[in-house]
Amino acid sequence: MRKIIASIALLTLSTFVIISCQKNKTEPAVSTSDISVDVLAKIKNLGFSTSGIVKDEDGYRVEGDIVLTNELLNGSNTSSLLRIANTEQYRTTNLVTGLPRVIKIKVSNLGTAYVQGADLAISRYNALGLRITFQRITSGTPNITIKGFNQGPSGGYITLGSSGFPTRQGNPYSTVKMNTNQYAYGSNPDVKYVGSVIQHELGHCIGFRHTDYMDRSYSCGGSPVNEGASNIGAILIPGTPSGPDANSWMLSCSNGGDRTFNSNDKVALNYLY
Repeated sequence: MRKIIASIALLTLSTFVIISCQKNKTEPAVSTSDISVDVLAKIKNLGFSTSGIVKDEDGYRVEGDIVLTNELLNGSNTSSLLRIANTEQYRTTNLVTGLPRVIKIKVSNLGTAYVQGADLAISRYNALGLRITFQRITSGTPNITIKGFNQGPSGGYITLGSSGFPTRQGNPYSTVKMNTNQYAYGSNPDVKYVGSVIQHELGHCIGFRHTDYMDRSYSCGGSPVNEGASNIGAILIPGTPSGPDANSWMLSCSNGGDRTFNSNDKVALNYLY
């Protein structure tokens, strides 16, 4: 998830920030000229923007907070674009399987606010009575590790966290990265704010795309961005709205506060899990 940073110079010289999702070392965005034409073509064919790409240890991070692994880039997912309106709930082709299932989460080398934020996100999912539940562990092997990265603002945005999509084997994406840069959450991170970003990134891990993936200007501002066709999956979830869905937990950019599930999000989660 990602946040927009725009300065307001008049009189107060104050600033405000809008959020989006992305990842612990300082990582600048990579110029598309540094990425092969082949990789750019694969990213585009998967239905994602080729601007602002960041090379990630697991592949390439696109659109602020989504990591496309080499498996996804080089795979042959078929089908999967069912699109009716600009703002609805969408899922990827791959989902978590083997239900009912407990997904174990470990927070690695992050401060108290991130641990408490993870607990908050977990409690919100578990309160829905889904066939997947989350459990934070402190030892043993996790299914998802939450760890840090440090990346400052770039192009008027700062990434708050990043993650990816389920594997073809039906496992959740294994990593959520949370930005420890001072401009992401400040020196005293708010637990509910951190927790809402973790909640969003876990949504990607279990197969949700951005609610406004067809027009990210809805939550991020700026010019409309049409991500185009996709073979990774942008499948409409039945029962979700055919118009703008304010405050969905899977909107591309954060509103800068505590955003949790709205009623349509709960419909989508219950339909899939």
